[in-house]
Amino acid sequence: MHYRMTIKVLGLLLMVFSLSMLPSVLVSFYYQDGIHNAFILGFLLTLVAGFISWMPVRHYQGELRTRDGFVITVLFWVVLGLAGSIPIHLAPAATVTYTDSFFESFSALTTTGATVVVGLDSLPKSLLFYRQQLQWMGGMGIIVLAVAVLPMLGIGGMQLYRTETPGPVKDTKLTPRITETAKALWYIYAALTIACALAYWIAGMSPFDAIAHSFSTVAIGGFSTHDASMGYFDSVAIEMVAVVFMILSVANFGLHFVAWRNRSIKQYLLDPEYRFFIVILLVFVVMTTATLMVTRVYAPGEALRYGIFESVSLLTTTGYGTADFASWPLYLPFFLILASFIGGCAGSTAGGIKAIRTMLLLKQGLREIKRLIHPAGVFPIKVGKRPVGDRVIEAVWGFFSMYIMIYGLILFALLATGMDFVTSWSAVAAALNNLGPGLGDVASHYANIPDVAKWVLCIAMLLGRLEIFTLLVLFSPHFWRS
Repeated sequence: MHYRMTIKVLGLLLMVFSLSMLPSVLVSFYYQDGIHNAFILGFLLTLVAGFISWMPVRHYQGELRTRDGFVITVLFWVVLGLAGSIPIHLAPAATVTYTDSFFESFSALTTTGATVVVGLDSLPKSLLFYRQQLQWMGGMGIIVLAVAVLPMLGIGGMQLYRTETPGPVKDTKLTPRITETAKALWYIYAALTIACALAYWIAGMSPFDAIAHSFSTVAIGGFSTHDASMGYFDSVAIEMVAVVFMILSVANFGLHFVAWRNRSIKQYLLDPEYRFFIVILLVFVVMTTATLMVTRVYAPGEALRYGIFESVSLLTTTGYGTADFASWPLYLPFFLILASFIGGCAGSTAGGIKAIRTMLLLKQGLREIKRLIHPAGVFPIKVGKRPVGDRVIEAVWGFFSMYIMIYGLILFALLATGMDFVTSWSAVAAALNNLGPGLGDVASHYANIPDVAKWVLCIAMLLGRLEIFTLLVLFSPHFWRS
């Protein structure tokens, strides 16, 4: 382990992150909401902390190894959550305790979207902007942003990229150089954000709301500037813009890159994972809409409207709301929470197990059935026309088993705090899948659950954001042996 290099990288990243608080200072001055000092102080504290960490080891030279990448990734998300919570805690009327401040910051950065803040409509504009911006930064991953800068400082970045990128196969690069890969990802991310903001504005949002919601839509985060979320606008046009950009944002960003480079949308239609995701999405939309019609909760037109939006929002793990899905009849609330376990595509900003893993699990299950019938048969698993190696299948099964085990352990931890089963079950799903809204006491916000439960859920958010193994590997004795 290169401890000095780890401290050096963390110091540099903290100093870079401190700059993210300055836009909120400008927003505060523009709207004259009077809380600019919270962001200025947060900027100074984060900058100084980063500088103090970096200064003693600034001349140390070394190459990051894979182990260093794991440690830096986990440590920085924790440190980032601490730094991001400073302005939230200092801002008046935002949160009461530091636990709530950290929870809000960490939920934003992990793009979970679970909030403890009540009364969003009356909060200062600069604080609302800051929450949305944190989600936008967390969506692509502050580490991926960093790998575009670190190579210029003489620090390798491929190890960080591997630990941050979601999905079962982590060595695919869009370009030969990691720096160019990170830049390509951010160009795509920024272009989607700008297009989303313009679409929201044209659909009827104010410029402030359009920018704020474009941040959380492309990040698949789900934070809103209003307590009623997307339901505040009561606009079919705005909801359809959200649906389109949620579906675009859960695609593997490599698809966006190839489609842009080839000036063709054919890649979206050819990609097996994205096609699988669209099929799953249609199933959830049809079943949700049909149930709402049969139970006569809404008229057919409204049933289709709310069925499409809530299905897309929860399957993509965005977490926006236009209706109180937690009060819907029969199996629907649990059905939609279960959708978040699938999540979006690998290489996207979505949470969950990911569509590619779900598809491979289904294919492996079908293969086992065939083997029972034909024990001597050879049945390769393919994604598209490409065979998938057994090592990948083993990794997927290992991930899935650990996912379920971790889910069960965190569920028992929440039940031990005195929370009821429905609230605990949905809260763990919402945190581990980086979804946000749950059922029961966390259907609208998380302000009323115990502080211990909030810290447990923060751990679940980190596990979900880093896809479990990146964090669990640090607890392995083998990891620390030289």
